[in-house]
Amino acid sequence: MERRVALKSMALAMGAMATLPSWASGWSKGSLPKGILLSADQSKNLAAMVETIIPKTDTPGAGELGVSDFVQKMVKDCYDSKAQANLASGISNLDEQSIQKFGKSFADAGKDQRLSLLKEAEKSTDADQKAFFGLVKNLTIQGYMSSEYVMTNITHYEMIPARYHGCVPVSKS
Repeated sequence: MERRVALKSMALAMGAMATLPSWASGWSKGSLPKGILLSADQSKNLAAMVETIIPKTDTPGAGELGVSDFVQKMVKDCYDSKAQANLASGISNLDEQSIQKFGKSFADAGKDQRLSLLKEAEKSTDADQKAFFGLVKNLTIQGYMSSEYVMTNITHYEMIPARYHGCVPVSKS
């Protein structure tokens, strides 16, 4: 009987090791479904929001890497319904504020206008708005840093750390 348990455990471990490389790799823009939680207009505003948080410089910005889809996927799969509703209402409120102040939607507003709205949301006394901004900001940073582009081109992620160089001459110090 113990032999069967040992064989079953070994088979499970081998299966886990075989699938581990697919789990450990970063996500890419094409690997996530589009618009799984928000409407098309809200998704557009969320994309503008993440691009404002991490803009394009000499490296791609969060919007170009598709971090907004990552944010939606994480909120849908990992957060409760209250956080999901807070995300949707927070984006709608941000868009309404943009229309009131600048006469255009958040996605169509200029970079400086979007930045000022996000700074106001960060410093807001409203707990829901502050929670919304904190959620999106944290998930944007997490999504950007764990994206395939950043992990392979910027942080040079190696799945197995260190290398063995057996033929390296040793110098006397």
